[in-house]
Amino acid sequence: MIKLSYSTFGLTNLKFSDAIDVVDQAGYPGVEVSFHRDQFNPFEITDEDVADLKRQFTKTRVKPACVATASHFFTPSRPHEPSLMCIDLAGRKRRISLVRRGVEVARKLGVPLVTFGSGFIRDEHVANPSVNPRELLVDSIHRCLKKVRNEDITLLIEPEPGMFIETLDQGLDLVAEVNSPQFKLHLDLCHNYCSENNYISALAKAAPHARYLHVSDAREGYNLKIIKMSEDMAIDLDFAHYLIYFPESADFLLIDRDHPIYFHDDQPTVEQKKRIEDIVGGLGIDEAVAYVDYNSLFAGTTEFEDEIFTYLISVPGLSFDVLERAKPIIAYLRGTKKPNGRLFMDRMVANTLTGVVHFHEIPGEGTLDFEASFKALNDNGFSGYATVELYHHVASWEKALDDSFTHLSKYV
Repeated sequence: MIKLSYSTFGLTNLKFSDAIDVVDQAGYPGVEVSFHRDQFNPFEITDEDVADLKRQFTKTRVKPACVATASHFFTPSRPHEPSLMCIDLAGRKRRISLVRRGVEVARKLGVPLVTFGSGFIRDEHVANPSVNPRELLVDSIHRCLKKVRNEDITLLIEPEPGMFIETLDQGLDLVAEVNSPQFKLHLDLCHNYCSENNYISALAKAAPHARYLHVSDAREGYNLKIIKMSEDMAIDLDFAHYLIYFPESADFLLIDRDHPIYFHDDQPTVEQKKRIEDIVGGLGIDEAVAYVDYNSLFAGTTEFEDEIFTYLISVPGLSFDVLERAKPIIAYLRGTKKPNGRLFMDRMVANTLTGVVHFHEIPGEGTLDFEASFKALNDNGFSGYATVELYHHVASWEKALDDSFTHLSKYV
């Protein structure tokens, strides 16, 4: 049986106790207790705070579904860092400590589940090819499991677009390798929709190994891969568009069949122009390359801030400085019209295996098939909470809370 829940991560502008109450009043049977540096900080809350929360749950119909060890916790501008795969043991231990504090809070509240993600391959991993990130991840998970008693808590891995553990098959392989009855899968319908070519079949396969579910909607976007210039670049224009980064100049080349663009600081030399045009021509693109002065781009806050931020943090293998430098380019493409009146990038930017945007929409406002999704889960043995996670809708939480319940109640 699937029961609805709502994450406090979508209610972070409320007091934590108030967040619990509004979820209860909205009719949800469950609520996800999500760590947040300003709302429910595990390094600051006391035993008395947790006891107060436990007493609150005795007075509400809503019950705690899971403890989420927040990805954005340490440095909000660099979510998921440091991860369980961080090259530096000190960084890994910071994340391990957060997960283990999740276990402590879950045990005190009587919650059986604690969830986390793998993290991303970052530039530190690229610079240290002799270090195996999977070995670091598996070791970190075993360190977290030492905090678990066999009878009470199950740790969950949540595959996420762009992460080292991105697909459900990768999640299943990791669960098999860790080989502990206290380590299972956390499914996220938005993530699965972004990362699986046949996500309904993937859900059916993963359902017996899953103990928890996140729910939000999503829709197709403009799939853009940021890659470093190299002689052996793998470019498939049927799969995505590409933004090629040139390390020697920190310039970028947009590979798009309709409008290739080179973004530069200094005017490119004749040799550089030939190099650029050879790359574009070699991909079968007939359109002439446009040249745009990078310094003319608006580098401040735009209406696309949340969308671009969510996109950039999902791009693996490049430094945060490179990703930050790409930000004004993406804002330019999202907000600038071509001569025909259409935007250069007329859909939200995506970095996924399917082109679906990893941006959590209110259920019913995207293209995800919830009826088929829940059926695949039910038919294949999943039982547990389906938690609505809408951290992109904190400012409009009342609408998100109520509309999600109304839409999803038809299927559970």
